[in-house]
Amino acid sequence: MKSMKALIALLLSLSLFAAACGSDDAVDTVTDAADQVADAADDVADEVADAADDVADEVADAMDEAPDDHDMGMPGEGVEVSMARASWTTGYFQAEVYRQMMGELGYTVSDPADLELDPSLAFLSMAQGEFDFWVNSWYPGHNSWHEAELPDGSKVDDHISRVGNEMIAGGLQGFLITKSVAEEHGITTLDQIYNDPELSALFDQDGDGTPDMYGCPDSWTCDNIITEMICQFDWPVTQVQAGYDSMIAEAEGKANDGEPMVIYTWTPSAYITKLIPGDNVMWISVDGEVSDANCSGQQGGEEYGQPNADAAITEDACLFNGAGECRLGWTAADIRVTANSEFLAANPAAEELFDQVVMPLIDVALANVEQESTDGSSEAIGAIAQRWIETNRATVDGWLDAARAAA
Repeated sequence: MKSMKALIALLLSLSLFAAACGSDDAVDTVTDAADQVADAADDVADEVADAADDVADEVADAMDEAPDDHDMGMPGEGVEVSMARASWTTGYFQAEVYRQMMGELGYTVSDPADLELDPSLAFLSMAQGEFDFWVNSWYPGHNSWHEAELPDGSKVDDHISRVGNEMIAGGLQGFLITKSVAEEHGITTLDQIYNDPELSALFDQDGDGTPDMYGCPDSWTCDNIITEMICQFDWPVTQVQAGYDSMIAEAEGKANDGEPMVIYTWTPSAYITKLIPGDNVMWISVDGEVSDANCSGQQGGEEYGQPNADAAITEDACLFNGAGECRLGWTAADIRVTANSEFLAANPAAEELFDQVVMPLIDVALANVEQESTDGSSEAIGAIAQRWIETNRATVDGWLDAARAAA
């Protein structure tokens, strides 16, 4: 373009010169210059056309690379994700809800039923990248698994992260006792049973001279905490450990028949639709508070402390202690997502979704009750989760929009 301007300026100068001189040579010179200008104009036109083509190609390339509306709604498209679920049935529903929401972001997520784990394996496997996340962590109880050491000398906690507030203080935990037995014998606390030989004998199921309580399956963490309780409170009691649903079935039969029975349980769950506080059972208080002393010498036992707050349970459902309090001996657990840290760093949309989700306790409890009436298959649980998502579509869409924005 600069050359074009120079030639035009030259042409004008020569034209003025020719007009002033009236010379044939000058006219020829102007004609030659005009020809040069015409040729330059053709060259410039070609250059402009080429440049325009280049710009068009660059714009087209940029349009191809830019995400369209579909891509903006699917930040996880093309990403395969592996998730696990806990081995307790009351965690199945939440796992499926998260799986379906991740699917709406475009992620291809494995069926959580394909990888059902106890906490003892879940946290180790997650830290080693064998799967990406699960939504069934119970804190502070599961903090102990974060301290486990990997083969390279690092800790599990170096590789995983707690995310979001799925159900803060949502895991109410404690012990249930047969209501009629407690009323007949004036029982108000577990300590009262284990300090009184006559009462202890009532709860000796196998006749070995030691009272029994239905506890937790091995490696659920609650079994470790009960072990620490027994040590710190000097309770002469045996923790019965078997499949939890089978223990619930036995406990329900005893409670309905008015037989002595104590069992650990939690909410939200469908279990308290079978063992119903105020009906066939009562929550029972515990006098002591579990410290971080690790009396039982378990690995990670310092994490089993349970600050024992007064539970917001009424007298018609809980046996209050001598101070007029319902103290269950357990901290209400925070149920949260835990994920592999590298997975979170690579998937900001997933991390933001985990950070957004809050599950109402009553909804989870009702879903657990509905699940009890099904065959427990992935299809049945998937249908319950899908109905919940559609019922709460406006809220879920808000979570998903935040996740898309984070991507």
